[in-house]
Amino acid sequence: MRIPFLTASLLPVALCSASCGGAESGNSSSTPAPAGIAPSPTPSPSPTPAGYATGQPVTLQGNAPFQAASLGQFAEPWALALAPGTRTLFVTERAGTMKFVDLGTGRVGDVSGLPQVAYGGQGGLGDVAFLPAQSSATLGGRTIYLTWAEAGDGDTRGAVLGRGTLSCASETACRVENLQVIWRQQPKVTGEGHYSHRIAFSPDGQHLFLASGDRQKKTPAQDLTVNLGKVLRLNLDGTPAAGNPFADRGGVSREIWSYGHRNILGLHFDAQGRLWDLEHGPRGGDELNLVSAGENYGWPIVSDGDDYDGTPIPDHATRPEFRAAAIGWNPVIAPGDFLFYRGAMFPQWQGQALIPGLSSKALVRVSISGESGREEARHPFPERLRDIVEAPDGSLLMIEDGKDGRLLRLTPR
Repeated sequence: MRIPFLTASLLPVALCSASCGGAESGNSSSTPAPAGIAPSPTPSPSPTPAGYATGQPVTLQGNAPFQAASLGQFAEPWALALAPGTRTLFVTERAGTMKFVDLGTGRVGDVSGLPQVAYGGQGGLGDVAFLPAQSSATLGGRTIYLTWAEAGDGDTRGAVLGRGTLSCASETACRVENLQVIWRQQPKVTGEGHYSHRIAFSPDGQHLFLASGDRQKKTPAQDLTVNLGKVLRLNLDGTPAAGNPFADRGGVSREIWSYGHRNILGLHFDAQGRLWDLEHGPRGGDELNLVSAGENYGWPIVSDGDDYDGTPIPDHATRPEFRAAAIGWNPVIAPGDFLFYRGAMFPQWQGQALIPGLSSKALVRVSISGESGREEARHPFPERLRDIVEAPDGSLLMIEDGKDGRLLRLTPR
């Protein structure tokens, strides 16, 4: 019988189906990190805005230390991103649309010029990201990165990364111009799950880290000749970055930073400049991992969960050569994404990982000590939670999953 990561006193969590509506969606030698990933000073936060749209109050469960207001509803939202230097939030919707919200007025606009996506299962339009260095009060003219699921030959699909320029004609109309695919999952395979395709920029702004899921095929995560089941380190133009740990093998191995991953849905740097990922286990075994160059995180050889058909998978403790999680969950929390909180509005949460849960329907708070994590609290919500970002004033913006997902703004009670 598998030993839970967390005590049985925690809230029970429903398991998801294999299609990831719910639960989805020992140290090997490591190569020293190249200079490009060295921590850099955290940029000063933007000045506190004069005001935010009020929104509609949302009734929360339990004795939450915050209040919530809804700023609007979106169709199957997947990712949130603030344009640096602004109070404008971009929201991707899986069917292939994207909206943007002026947080001061609540005004919602549409983005055109988007790619054709392979919509279905867990696929569609994925992440959106902006270069942190391009901080400006002017919305247009900045570089925008998008990920999405792309159809291939036959019944195959794969994640892609694209880069373009944002152009805005009015307060409610923007367009992505000159969008070009700069990276692809190789190979494209059958199925509609585990794309991952989360984006994170290195603290110095010189590199782009990208999560590439195992596409529900398991074994590619251990194969260094393909880029499925990996964390990748790229230049900003999508080419392999110099100094990656497997560069001498050639091919797509030049992209790989770490491997043995399953389905990463969160990828972020902490205030110390360390990279972390948050990934879905199978039936149990969700993980928050400190991601290091050249490390093997063990999937599918080890997991602290079992397969969906009930087949046991050896625990991490049985194979110490694989990097174990900083903290894991059994039952799962089914994370949608996470962030490391740095704001002043919730000072007691600074440095903690804040995790919106899908099947758990909770905001999970995890404190970090060294290379380990500990769950501090679990705040229940009425609906599944997909993504979260920190607003310029330190409030939290979190979006629900599903066809009518509400955008919530959390402020102290």
